[in-house]
This record gives sequence, C-alpha cells and structure tokens, in this order.
Amino acid sequence: MDFGNYMRGLRVHAGKSVLAAGLYLEVSRQTLMRLEEGMPTKLTTPQLRILLDFYGADAGSEGEVLTLWSEVREQDKTAKAQGNSKGYWQAYADQVYPHYPRYLRLEGAADRVVTHQLVLVPGLLQTADYRRAIAMSEEPDLSIVNMERRVELAARRQVRLEDNNFRLDAVLSEAVLRHQPGGPSVMAAQLRWLAEAGERENIGIRVVSFGSGAHRGLTIQSFTMLQFPRGTSGLVVPSVIYLEGAIGSLYHERKDVVDQYREAISALEAVALSERDTRDMVLRVAKECTA
Repeated sequence: MDFGNYMRGLRVHAGKSVLAAGLYLEVSRQTLMRLEEGMPTKLTTPQLRILLDFYGADAGSEGEVLTLWSEVREQDKTAKAQGNSKGYWQAYADQVYPHYPRYLRLEGAADRVVTHQLVLVPGLLQTADYRRAIAMSEEPDLSIVNMERRVELAARRQVRLEDNNFRLDAVLSEAVLRHQPGGPSVMAAQLRWLAEAGERENIGIRVVSFGSGAHRGLTIQSFTMLQFPRGTSGLVVPSVIYLEGAIGSLYHERKDVVDQYREAISALEAVALSERDTRDMVLRVAKECTA
C-alpha cells in the first residue's frame, strides 16, 4: 500500500504543482516531495486535512486518505519498534542513483511485480557474480568494498522471493540469455539459477524467442509493473509502471497509461514460450556457454 502515490494522484488530478501545494501549506517543496515518495515527514493530521482541502478532495477521497494515513502512521510505529524504520536500502544510498530508493520502497510494498526486460536479467533474479559484472561495466574503477555493498543490496532485495505472498513474473527477450556480462562461466551459472528459480511457485519466467515473429515486444522498451495488496482499510493503490533510463527514471500511475502496459504484457505473453519451454531454452543456452 503506497500512501505517497495516492497523494500524488490527488495533487495531479487537482492540477496543483508541488511548489504551489507547499506554499499553501507553508512547508517546503521538499517536504511534500518526501510525502509523495513515501518518506517520513513531520506533517500532522490537521496539515493533511488542509492539503486535502487545497486539492479539492471530496468526502470519499478524504476518508480514504485519512484511513491510509492512519495505516501509514501505525506501520511507522511498528517499524520504529523493530528498528528498521529507515528501510534496508538506506545503508546503501550512496551506491544507487537518487531515484532508486523510491523504486525499492514500491517494490517492498508490492505483492506482485511483472517485469519485461530486453537486455539484462532482472535485479531480483541476478546472481552475485552477474551483479558484480554489471557493477564493473557501469563503473570500472569501483572499489571492491563498494562492489560488495551493491551485491549485498541485491541479496537483501531478493529476500522478497522467499515470501509466498509475493509473486514475480518476468518476460525476457532471448537477448537477455545471450548477453554475457562477466563471460561465459558467469552467464552459465546465472542461467542455471534462472532455471532453478523458475521452478518456484511464486516465480514465473518466460522468454520471447528471436523466432517469435513480429509482436509488440519489438517496439516496447523494458519496464516493470508493480501491483499492491489491499490494506487493512480494504483500499487498493493503483498499479505503477516503472521505466528506468540511463540517468533517471519515470513512473506512470494514470489508469489509461497503466492499462496500455497491461495490454503490452498480454501481447508479450501471447508470443512467449511456456515456462517449461523457457526452462529448456535457458538450460540449453547455459550448456552452450560452457561448450
């Protein structure tokens, strides 16, 4: 459940900028940005009501927001009691791009992630050596200490895969299997791990082969869709589409845009190999790497 996304949606629907909202509430622009990114703020419930009035929220929306706000505050209390209120990724903030912590918060709140990748194995499925190879390609002068911190961050993300209430579906271009970061032996081990991970009940991996013909996947770029569970209030935050670029990222939350990506997922799945055939291809390519 992501309260920040809900608040951002109300602001955008009202046609208000972050700056205008901050001036009206007499708080900094950064405070509202932190609120919308799911980070802790010192805003009070009365201030939140003032903000909702500025956004022109109706009684139903105001009730939903206040219910979510109550949940967020309760979750914060629990997190503080457990000593993890800052999120596991905060210790690695200097090792990721500034936009990435928001994605990690969304991933941590999601109960299902669907990812379409054209070049690289999704982070949730990367082996340690594969992750090291990627890190070195990004920063050849990266120290061993910082490299291992990035590997450790990836491992902590992958704890989500142990949760049976979390599901990961990956639709991969065959190119993902053919690229060899770190060389043939690293890739062979990565592919064997993919085949093993795909056997889990909460993980689905399917490949779109080079021979699949013309399909929408040839023109759509890599993306990830995050879906969220119902909170104790019974409300559901809309799904989010995440697009990662070379120097930044983009999030889509409008229903019409998200629906277009849902259609793209359906189109990709229509031409992708079955999970069984995908596993056979993955193991076959792994053998080719070591031949």
